[in-house]
Formats: sequence, C-alpha cells, structure tokens
Amino acid sequence: MTKDTEIDMEEVKLNELDPEKQPMTGDGQAAGGEKNGSVKLKVPEDEVTFTGLSKEELMKVAGTPGWVRTRWVLLVLFWLGWVGMLAGAIVIIVKAPRCKPVPEMYWWNEGPLYQITDLEAFSDGMKGVEGKLDDMSKLKVKGLVLGPLHTVQADQPSTLELQEIDPSYGSKETLQALIEKANKKGISVVLDLTPNYHGTAPWFTANPDESTDETVEKLKAAAEYWLNLGVGGIKVSNFSQAALSAEWPKLRAAVQGNRSEATKARQVWALMGVVEDISAPAVTQLVNSSGVDLALLDLLSRKTDGKERLGDMNILHFEQRSIGWGLGASNGVHLSKKAPGLTRLYQLLLFTMPGTPVFTYGDEIGLQANDSTSPKMVWDVEKESSAETAEANLKEYAAVRKWFISLSDLRGKERSLLYGDYYPLYSSPSSLSFLRLWDQSERYITAVNWGDQAETLKLSLPSTEGELPETAKVKLSTDENLVDESSVSLDNFTLGPGKAVLLQFPFTG
Repeated sequence: MTKDTEIDMEEVKLNELDPEKQPMTGDGQAAGGEKNGSVKLKVPEDEVTFTGLSKEELMKVAGTPGWVRTRWVLLVLFWLGWVGMLAGAIVIIVKAPRCKPVPEMYWWNEGPLYQITDLEAFSDGMKGVEGKLDDMSKLKVKGLVLGPLHTVQADQPSTLELQEIDPSYGSKETLQALIEKANKKGISVVLDLTPNYHGTAPWFTANPDESTDETVEKLKAAAEYWLNLGVGGIKVSNFSQAALSAEWPKLRAAVQGNRSEATKARQVWALMGVVEDISAPAVTQLVNSSGVDLALLDLLSRKTDGKERLGDMNILHFEQRSIGWGLGASNGVHLSKKAPGLTRLYQLLLFTMPGTPVFTYGDEIGLQANDSTSPKMVWDVEKESSAETAEANLKEYAAVRKWFISLSDLRGKERSLLYGDYYPLYSSPSSLSFLRLWDQSERYITAVNWGDQAETLKLSLPSTEGELPETAKVKLSTDENLVDESSVSLDNFTLGPGKAVLLQFPFTG
C-alpha cells in the first residue's frame, strides 16, 4: 500500500500544473478569477497633454538677447537675398539679346499655294476636290487656287459671266460646300477670275493702251460676290495690265477693304496676280504701285543661270511677303515638264526661297506631265501596285511626296525659313546657295546644283555680314554622299549633279 500511495501522489503532482503553465484555451478559470488568455491593463486615470507655452512665457523667451539677435540676422539675410535676386533679374534683362519683332503675316505667307487648273484631271470634278482636302492638309497647304471656272467664250467680252460657274465644272452649291469644308481645315480657297482664260489675251486685248475698265469693273463686282460667299481671295493673270485701269483701285478696295475689321489673319481676303516677262526691279515697282497682296512670278522659268537667279532674289527678298515663286506655276505647267528629274531639287529651292512657294497639282509627287497639258492625278501612291501606274513609278511618287511634306512641315515651323533674312553665299551658271536666318533661331543654308557635273561650293558671307561657322549639319539631302545629320565643311564641299542639300547650324549669340 505504501508503494501505491507514493505513485498516486506523483500523478497528482504532475496533473496539478502551475497557473502560468496551463494552456490558454479559454476553458475554465485562471488564477485570480481571470479567464485564460486575458491580460489586465492598468489605464492611468488622468491623460497628460502638452498645451505649449503661454503668451506670457513666449514673450518672456522672445525678449531674450539671443532671440533678438537671431531675428535681426534672419531679417537682414532675407532682404539681402531679395535685393540680390532683383539685381540678378535686372542684369539678365539688360544683357539678354532683344527678340526681333515678328513681321505681320497673312495666311498666304504661312504655307504653300496649291493650284488646280483642271478639276477633272485632278479628281473628277469639284466634288472630287472636296474629297481630297485631307490630302491637302497633309501637305500643309494654306491656299487652294481653283480654276478659272466661270463662263465665257474665247475672245468674246460680251459673253463674260464671272459670277456663273461653267456647269461642266460643277455648281455653286458644290463650290460652297467645298469652301466651307476647306475653311474648317484651315485652307483658304482662291478663285482664278482671269476674264478671257480661253482666249489669246487675258483681258481681251493685248494692247496695254486699250481700256480694260469695263472688264475690271465686272471683276470688282464678281470679287465682292464670291468673297461674300466665303472665298478667301481672287487671282488674275497679267495683272500688270489690269493695274493700269482706272477701276483697279476700286477692285483693290473691294478685296482689301475688310482689313480693318478682320480680327484674324485667316479672315483677310487676298488679291493675287500673275506677272510674266518683266524684270525683278520692275516687279518691285509694280508690287508697290498696285498694292497687290501676292505677285506670282515666272523669273525662275525665264532665267536658268545661277548668278541671275541669285541676283533676282537679292532684289526681291525685301518684298518676300508679297512674292510667290514657282517653276511653271505662273501658267500651270508642272515641275516634271519644266525640269525633268529635278523635282525634289526645285521643291527644296521653292520652300526655302524668300517668298511663298506655289505649286501646280501633282508637283508634290513629281507627276509626269510629258506633252499633256492636264495629266491625270495619281492617288494612293503608297500602294504597292496600281492598274494605271507602274510599281516603280508609285515608289518614286511616294518618295517625292514624303520629301515634299518634310519641306512643307519644316518651313511652317522654322522662323528662319518662314520669314527670315536672306544672304547670298555662292553662285555659278548651274548652281547657287544662300543663307536664311532669323534672330536667335536656327540658321539654314540652301545649296542646289542643277547642272550635269558635280560642283565644289565655297560658301562665304559678304564681309559686312560677319562669318559663317566652319561646319554645318545636313538637315535634308538628295545627295547620297551628304548623309542626314552628318557634318559638312562650309569652306569647301562637293555637291553632285542634279542634287540639293539643306544645311543647318545653331545661333551662337
């Protein structure tokens, strides 16, 4: 019995665990009446909070000598810093170069003009032209010159109806729809109102001494009619003859009379005229005396010598906001016909000359005119094949169009090309080069060689105008030896035959 009793007592000891060693199962009561797993916390009866210093205590501290000195030091540093920043701003303003004021620009100065002389060949009539406005927008075209579209019999002034559209071209309603859609896209529509466009003389007479007053008076009435219907301007051929008429000032007033009321450059109406067979000095005199907004010249077509062309630019660059340049555009002839194989060269030249570039439909792709007066326009040149055009021609058309868009986009963005100053750099019988610059903008150099042989160009500014940098960067080039972004020595570089390059260098202060 004694042994069994000892065993039982050991079991009791093992079963009776200390309270802190018992499992926290929540079953039963723990020592002191607490449930297992419960923790008793003592929360202080009063919470201590910081209320900061009282007003009296703050005033007492603020009045000590140390804080007084600190405040004075901070106050002096503040005013010294403020005065220093003000002085620095004044120095920057005084020493910074003044920005040159931007000249007054109208919509016909902002981008190329695009002439459609034959609506059927372009896109199956006036409705087709409306459908191609998105393509015009991609070319950054600012003015669309249509026609002539009015009714008249050749050399019969009594049949002239400038306010009536030849039904074969479309209707007034179709034209108005075209104008409204074009205006929404930022394109102004210009009507060619050359009176006797089917005949031998634009004003029914080739004798400048014979009166054209009656015809110009009809033109004035027609201009007022079409401008009120939303047309952005009118264009006439041989306007130098019409400018001699006593009615010309009235026509000019009818077109330009809204200048004081127009609030936007886009709302301004334009008076345009073609000038042929006169010299550059005579053009300057005619522009100033007639008040025409844009004179479209044929000087590039009549003169093929680089020195002569550069000489004409030397005279006319002062009038660049009233001058339109084209190669054949004055009489609706395509680039490909005037300069076979040199379409991209003349595109670059026209976009960078001081004045407005003017093109005939199809010039943006180098449309092959051959002997046809109105070649049919080719669309969707990005397609790989076409039933009407060989694949090789389509690829070339697409490449030329891409080049055209690059130039048009660049001219619209760069102030030096848009309205910059002009300086001649080099010329020869078959090549020329010039500089365009504006204030603190990037500078651009155009160099073209339309000859059959490569030519070495040595570019230099007139001694009174300073010096060129040693090198410039190639921006755009048709010469495979002048790669884009490469560096070119301006003192001596070679341009291949039939090639063109646009160089760029920065403003250095």
